[in-house]
Amino acid sequence: MKNESTPVELARKSLTYYLEKNKLMPTPDNLSEELKRQAGVFVSFKSNGELRGCIGTFQPTQPSVAEEIINNAVAAGTQDPRFWPIEVEEIPKLNISVDLLESPEHINSISELDPQKYGVIVRCGRRSGLLLPMLEGVDTANEQVEIAMQKAGIRPGEEIELFRFTVTRYT
Repeated sequence: MKNESTPVELARKSLTYYLEKNKLMPTPDNLSEELKRQAGVFVSFKSNGELRGCIGTFQPTQPSVAEEIINNAVAAGTQDPRFWPIEVEEIPKLNISVDLLESPEHINSISELDPQKYGVIVRCGRRSGLLLPMLEGVDTANEQVEIAMQKAGIRPGEEIELFRFTVTRYT
């Protein structure tokens, strides 16, 4: 696709490769420094403005960002339980974003959040929910925390820990 960033191009190619060959694509040679480092990565697919798949890792699980993108693009396209798996014919029409996450930092109060700048992780015991920043329709820190709590199955009134993180979003 025209004018796609390298991370988005890699996500698109990796899902296409997987759907055509039923295996993960090899990691490309000549990676940029950004793709060689380690970071958590979220890959999101949208079709006609609607979410079609989104899966990620808030901390690195692979040796490089490139491998994180390859794995998470395939997972977002084929394993997001909220959606039917993406079919290869859909891929050219999808809008893709790739978020590279910086390390989360513990915060003491919801007042330290800004949903346009920070993503949030809400934790209660072993349950945790994550919400990326800059999401359409999420305008306040309270909304952001409520949605993350719902994702984690944390009820209102339960004691929570909060973490925030920044992302670099590629489109």
